Amino acid sequence: MSDNFWRVLIMIHGYHVIWGTYGFWLPNDPRGSWSDFVYSWEIARFGKATKSSDRSVVDPKQYATWRAVARRSLKNPPVKLTGSQALEAARGFARFTEKSNLTVWACSILPEHVHFVLGRHHYKIESAANLLKGEATRQLIETGLHPMAEHRTSKGRWPSMWGESQWIVYLDTEEAIENAIRYVEANPEREGMKRQRWSFVRKFTGVSKNGWTTYH
Repeated sequence: MSDNFWRVLIMIHGYHVIWGTYGFWLPNDPRGSWSDFVYSWEIARFGKATKSSDRSVVDPKQYATWRAVARRSLKNPPVKLTGSQALEAARGFARFTEKSNLTVWACSILPEHVHFVLGRHHYKIESAANLLKGEATRQLIETGLHPMAEHRTSKGRWPSMWGESQWIVYLDTEEAIENAIRYVEANPEREGMKRQRWSFVRKFTGVSKNGWTTYH
């Protein structure tokens, strides 16, 4: 049976989403629990995981090889956001969340990737992620800080500053959401940075008891 069938049976309240900047290549989206998802991410990002397991979803040596090959095939240099660019991306995210009433429970913006914990919305999660990317891109263009400014095409088109793929894990319990929030909030420290606070992030107060719902 399809993934969509099982998602109907399991009440989905939120999502943990990761996407990269251009050139930050992600392996295929892992399937399974949130802990499997994080284990895969830790292996891919750092070459080790914070939890012990006999099963490695992503082999670090294989990932390093994949990433090196992928980077050699890039048309443009990989994107690594500066602090100023990250702030403008955040302003774009804030603008989209305000006009769409998207619920954000956690967000971390790193130089090469972004983490979000989002409440279920009437947008499909893939659409919400793409719209967030688009609003951040627009903000960076408007402020003259788009990282691909020097690589526009002869027709004036802007190369995407974001990677095409993203990882999404479906969160069906309060515990899963709280774990994801804690992980995302602490993620900058894993990268040697300070924790981040964003005005568009709302405090998580528990899941709705009213059945199938969206969070606004």
